[in-house]
Amino acid sequence: MYKYFKIILCTMRLRVVSSKEEIPELNPNEQMIHLAFRPSNMDVMTLIQRCPRIRTVQTPPSYYRTMSKAARQFLEIQGVELLRGDVWGHRKDIDEYYEIDEGVIERISKLISEGRKIDEVVTLVKRETKLSEDMIKYILKTSVII
Repeated sequence: MYKYFKIILCTMRLRVVSSKEEIPELNPNEQMIHLAFRPSNMDVMTLIQRCPRIRTVQTPPSYYRTMSKAARQFLEIQGVELLRGDVWGHRKDIDEYYEIDEGVIERISKLISEGRKIDEVVTLVKRETKLSEDMIKYILKTSVII
């Protein structure tokens, strides 16, 4: 079914941000961020100003549901993808980044190359890892180019 695909192997790193007080100290080159707090509209605007190269913002599902429509639209206009998901087992006191290993990306690529449907790949990888459906689909879209 999927004949041609290109694998971009690299470890994906999400910068975990625990509070709005951390936003001004973020590296301006950050591209993937997990917000472990409920962001206000102002927090989202500050984040975009501080990190102009940002591509993805992930929030826990409970915060995603209560995030304002204006904040979501602002991210969309800026070309930033908003994902639902958690960073299970991550300890920020040890490392401020949550890493998605190359092995996960390789596993997704292998399943696609075997001809598996995207929904099946998402289900299998979600069961094997603790990644959210949104993150797995994002990896499919950005790292396993079909």
